[in-house]
Amino acid sequence: MIATYSHSRNEIKGYNNSKIASGEKQDCVVRAMASALDVDYDSAHGLVKSTMNRENNKGTKNFEIVKAMRKFKKEGLEIAGKKFDVDLLGKSRIRNTYKLHGELIDRKKTVKSFIQDNDKGTFVVLVSKHAFTVKDGVLIDNVGEEFRPTRKVLGAFSMKLVEDNVSGEQLMLF
Repeated sequence: MIATYSHSRNEIKGYNNSKIASGEKQDCVVRAMASALDVDYDSAHGLVKSTMNRENNKGTKNFEIVKAMRKFKKEGLEIAGKKFDVDLLGKSRIRNTYKLHGELIDRKKTVKSFIQDNDKGTFVVLVSKHAFTVKDGVLIDNVGEEFRPTRKVLGAFSMKLVEDNVSGEQLMLF
């Protein structure tokens, strides 16, 4: 079991009061984006619907997620008065290399090893047919997902806040 875990519904602003959230299912990408970007559920829902072609009550396809994230990497991401730099993590960040009988073996990281190696920062992580957030070493996911640390990481995206017009704060990155 992962030591540090939080249910997404507890981390997402306005989740309990959202009429959209109460009628949704298969919304892990919406929840991951809302918790990673620290925005309300309805804003994240609109973002995923418009940029990742998500239909209500249906999951978001991985290729649509990757396509949108590549666009965000190029153009930046603005949502709810905040600006983010988005970066696609390379193979070295989502894979492990082991030496076995003198031979190098390359394998996908597990969720557990990804969190151990990426305990600072905010990440949207893709595993088979699911997405979640890792924020400063805390797994933010749906109820029941905390007991699945051996899932293989298929992709991950770093989300860095660069400007927060809501609080009037401009962040300096070094």
